[in-house]
Amino acid sequence: MNSENEFRLTVDSKSVNEGFTRVVVSAFVTPLDPTLEELADLKTAVSEAVTNCIVHGYKDRFGKIYISGKIVNNTVKIVIRDKGCGIEDVEKAMAPLFTTGEGDRAGLGFTVMESFCDKVTVRSKPNVGTAVTLKKKISGKAKW
Repeated sequence: MNSENEFRLTVDSKSVNEGFTRVVVSAFVTPLDPTLEELADLKTAVSEAVTNCIVHGYKDRFGKIYISGKIVNNTVKIVIRDKGCGIEDVEKAMAPLFTTGEGDRAGLGFTVMESFCDKVTVRSKPNVGTAVTLKKKISGKAKW
C-alpha cells in the first residue's frame, strides 16, 4: 500500500484565504486520522505562515501564496511560499518576540509554528521571497 499523497494550491494574499488554507490542510491530513490536537496544531502553524506572507511578505500589496503538501508514511510536510520582500536576517526574525514594529504584532509567529510542529525550516532571500516548511508526524494510521 502506497502511503504517499500530495497537493499544490495557489491563493491570493488576502486575509480571507488564511481560513481557506486551514480547511484545505485539514482535509488533506484527515485520511491519517489525526487527533484533534494534532489537527489544531497543524492548522495553527499553517495560519501563522500564511498570515506572515500576507502581513510581512507582501506588506502593502497583493501577491500569490503557494502552498504544497506531501504525506510520506505518517509525516506531513507543508510548504508555504511567497514571492514577497523576503527576510534579511532569518535567524533574527525567528527569535521569540522579534517584530518589525508594524501594528500590534507580538513577534511570536515563528515561535508558534515551532511549538506546534516537529520541524520548521525557513528559507528567504530579500526581494525574492520566503519559503516556510512545516513538518509534523501524525500518530494515526493512514486510511488509503
